[in-house]
Amino acid sequence: MPPTAAPKTPGNAPLSAPARAMKKLGLLRDIDTALHLPLRYVDETRITPIGTLRDGATGLVQGTVVDSRVEQRGRRQLVVRLADDSGELVMRLLHFYPSQQKALAAGALVRARGEVRAGFFGREMVHPEFRVVAPGTPLPTTLTPVYPSSAALPQAYLRKAVASALQRAPLEELLPAALLPPGLPSLREALQALHHPAKDLDPATLEDHSHPAWQRLKFDELLAQQLSQAQAQAERAKLAAPVLRPGPLTAKFEAALPFALTAAQRRVVAEIQADLRRPQPMHRLLQGDVGSGKTIVAALAAAAAIDAGWQCALMAPTEILAEQHFRKLVGWLQPLGLTVAWLTGSRKGKARAAMVAQVARGEAQLVVGTHAVIQDDVAFAKLGLAVVDEQHRFGVAQRLALRRKLEAQSLEPHLLMMSATPIPRTLAMSYFADLDVSTIDELPPGRTPIVTKVFEDGKRDAVIARIAAEVAQGRQVYWVCPLVEESEHIDLQNATATHAALSAALPGTVVGLLHGRMKAAEKAAVMALFTRGDMKLLVATTVIEVGVDVPNASLMVVEHAERFGLAQLHQLRGRVGRGAVASVCVLLYTSPLSPTGKARLKAMAETNDGFEIARRDLDIRGPGEFMGARQSGDALLRFADLAEDAPLLEAARTLAPRLLREHPQAAAAHVERWLASKAEFLKA
Repeated sequence: MPPTAAPKTPGNAPLSAPARAMKKLGLLRDIDTALHLPLRYVDETRITPIGTLRDGATGLVQGTVVDSRVEQRGRRQLVVRLADDSGELVMRLLHFYPSQQKALAAGALVRARGEVRAGFFGREMVHPEFRVVAPGTPLPTTLTPVYPSSAALPQAYLRKAVASALQRAPLEELLPAALLPPGLPSLREALQALHHPAKDLDPATLEDHSHPAWQRLKFDELLAQQLSQAQAQAERAKLAAPVLRPGPLTAKFEAALPFALTAAQRRVVAEIQADLRRPQPMHRLLQGDVGSGKTIVAALAAAAAIDAGWQCALMAPTEILAEQHFRKLVGWLQPLGLTVAWLTGSRKGKARAAMVAQVARGEAQLVVGTHAVIQDDVAFAKLGLAVVDEQHRFGVAQRLALRRKLEAQSLEPHLLMMSATPIPRTLAMSYFADLDVSTIDELPPGRTPIVTKVFEDGKRDAVIARIAAEVAQGRQVYWVCPLVEESEHIDLQNATATHAALSAALPGTVVGLLHGRMKAAEKAAVMALFTRGDMKLLVATTVIEVGVDVPNASLMVVEHAERFGLAQLHQLRGRVGRGAVASVCVLLYTSPLSPTGKARLKAMAETNDGFEIARRDLDIRGPGEFMGARQSGDALLRFADLAEDAPLLEAARTLAPRLLREHPQAAAAHVERWLASKAEFLKA
């Protein structure tokens, strides 16, 4: 049974400010509101005598108004004196309405909760939560919830809305009781316990989410995600895709390679080619550490598509990365008589129009580019394979747009996504459960380990001396800065100033500058000089994070390394160590370091293993960084924690296929209850 919608405003009456705030929080259905859980709780189950309250303590008092007046002390304020048998205190309201002034007249019985502090005229509460009560009004028997909210959404309004939604929402059990993990309450019992916990409940179990009620919600959420992933995979299995069999071109291409594939590369090529031979669309993630050789694997997949008479598109997030791919692929495939088209935002006018026409006629067998590849005016004659590099940096809509380039032919292209940020096991089991994953877990021979050193910024002169020594030996160096121009708010060295300082410190050395605000032609000219070896030191922003391949570069300096994410630092470090010479990555930081900054730099110094880096990154920052725009701004997991809830994830992962097989209607209703429109995000 699908959840019922929350009541709408009658007629065309505009929504109230609190109702608009509810909508902005995504509380559109009764079930959404019922699943809007408290941040914390306050205890209003017992009254503290006024005379026993200490300074700085927070408590609930009940007293009779003995005096109420508006005073002008720099600003109008309502000063109300409350008394009980043990003493008096002042309630001071700096902002108040006439209705409040009227309600707080002498003789009114008031309950107020707030922090007590010493005032000029005795103890007082400033802007406490309060309400006027009738004599004998019973106290709450449960803790009072405090919800995530906004300025336009008072807690009192939200509490009423949640209580009402709990009454109306369809919270019946959808899952057979025998299939649930033992010891978990029903969904209704769990929500009742979390919204209105008993006053004798241990608050620690609520705060650390270990209470069985929390465990039930986490399990249901994880199960919905697993079911949705399995449904997406099953739906894709019903779609048709072109059958792409490697032929003479693929064999000729592999034979012409100037190097032998590693065993890991051969294994993943076989996995991909097996997928391409099936009449259902491939949905595979190719992951491998920096420099593991993902591009050649993608090129062999492209060759198989072209062998079968279809086109291939390769989309990269930046022009520099797209150009690196383009140069490699042209070098490999053009000698075989293939046409490789180049589409980026900087390619305009007649040159772009000619490329688009080649793609539409099918003359360009391989199309390489950035987001420009999925623009509306780019039409493929026969798109059989789409390759997305650094897939976490593209949005859902962008990936879906690339796949839909073949919809007119009632076929879906095969989709190969690549990432140099390995996915930890719990993420692979949850967010990426619908993907087939191929892993290149072996670096090509000849790659030298990179030594990572962490220095405080005061060692800058010693680092510059090391640069001079590297350049004297004919080697090349990167110096990475986080900003291009001075910021009034963040005191960071910028690329322009650093370029000037290093040019002055290293006379006779050609020092280049590369940043995202330069025109494409300027970037290309700088990179060409550095790639040829004419430029020895390149000062750059993170535009060089991925795709830049200069084997002679043996030293990388990252300035303000504490400001970078762990995955980004690992990517940057991967720009060196690509030749036979031992390479060093120097991470310069500015004190004081935050705990997160310390953890990142410690991880970088301790390991070069991308999988271990990814695991630590997940611990430090959570799954959002790995997910990228797959979340489309909405975290698919609100309650479960992948690091802490691995056993629940395992249980949900085991149960999902059985539910789909034996109880498909219950499975569909469970996904609708928890995900609704969010399930669409999983399709990309």
